Amino acid sequence: MRRHLTPGRLAGAGLGLLLAAAAALLLMPGGGTYIFLPDEAHAVDPLVSVEGVEEARPPREQGEAGIYFVDVIVRRASLLERIYPGVREGAELVPEHRVNPTGIPDAARRRGSLRQMSRSQQVAAAVALRHLGYDVDARPTGAFVAQVLPDTPAAGRVHPSDVIVAVDGERVRELEELRSRIAAAGVGATLEIGLRRGEQDLTVRVETVESELEEGRPVIGVLVEQEADIELPVEVTIDAGNVGGPSAGLAFALALVDRLGDDVTHGLRVAVTGELNLDGSVSPVGGLAQKTIGARRTGMDVFLVPAGENAEIARRHAHGLRVVPVRTFQQALQALATVARERQER
Repeated sequence: MRRHLTPGRLAGAGLGLLLAAAAALLLMPGGGTYIFLPDEAHAVDPLVSVEGVEEARPPREQGEAGIYFVDVIVRRASLLERIYPGVREGAELVPEHRVNPTGIPDAARRRGSLRQMSRSQQVAAAVALRHLGYDVDARPTGAFVAQVLPDTPAAGRVHPSDVIVAVDGERVRELEELRSRIAAAGVGATLEIGLRRGEQDLTVRVETVESELEEGRPVIGVLVEQEADIELPVEVTIDAGNVGGPSAGLAFALALVDRLGDDVTHGLRVAVTGELNLDGSVSPVGGLAQKTIGARRTGMDVFLVPAGENAEIARRHAHGLRVVPVRTFQQALQALATVARERQER
């Protein structure tokens, strides 16, 4: 049976195509605006495997008591999200220049983020195993670039997750060596900075400028941490999938201690965020509004966050979730013991 295309049917088909095209445009990512969204808290235990430790307990599953890390969903915003950003709790529109202030290509930025995650796992394992009494060898190998400041000489030349290994041909292993060589060059000098970027070695020329925080002090515009060649006495593997960045370091270290002997969680579901350094200090991270909402929605009992501005943001979005600020790995362990004791005394 053949159907005749009447004017009404043609109009209906045209309207349907128009609506489908409009919906596609509204939902299709594009433009220079990103959206930050909360994600659920993820149990660390199922991601961790430890070889060579007989007393390690079996991993806990998602939903059980344990250590959880929190992340942020970051993607380009659709037209609909740009028009109505407040439809979802915790949704935040962020211009591209804030997501990528130094303008490096997206692929390079993604590779750097994954390298930061890999490094955070190594550092977490080193800190946790040292706490448990293991002999961990960490040999300094350079200055890890945690952040490149926008509108500075290093922007666009040095990338986050690069490792500075030389200045003007002289080997750099310790952070103090880097600082002293930049200081000796003075303001207005041009330095040849030797970098290790993944498996690649390269040299870039960077000028020194005066620090905005300290008169007369030369800087190139990077924030650095100690990089080290870490040798672990046991094999530790953490599979975080495609999640990048350094902000799960503290969570990984606490989960390892909890797995290998000490009862860290005391029956609590503990969300954790914070970059962990080799010396056990905890550095601030981004996305605290979204991370707090994600932890609250997943039903966490407590949320450990870096002290300072991170904790202030978390408290504004906690709505009943207990937020505990910490500055060091040891303080995080003590805080969890205190929270557990207080719950038992109620």
